[in-house]
Amino acid sequence: MSAQLQTALTILRRKQVEARIGLSRSAIYAKLRHNPKRPSDYDPTFPKPVSVGAKAVGWIESEIDAWLIAQIEKSRKAA
Repeated sequence: MSAQLQTALTILRRKQVEARIGLSRSAIYAKLRHNPKRPSDYDPTFPKPVSVGAKAVGWIESEIDAWLIAQIEKSRKAA
């Protein structure tokens, strides 16, 4: 992680994450929390947000990109 911190990090806000991955706000937060009524929504591999202020969070761009690449690879192997 320290090597990753040495490079320039970019924090994406929620709307940017929505646009990048094509999911809604509720779908993003559903991936972060286990819900017994909808267990398939939870994704333990989805990047966790980081606090950027008292009431603000963001996601590290490189983690979002890595998650997207993993999703693409998973879907291509399934096909």
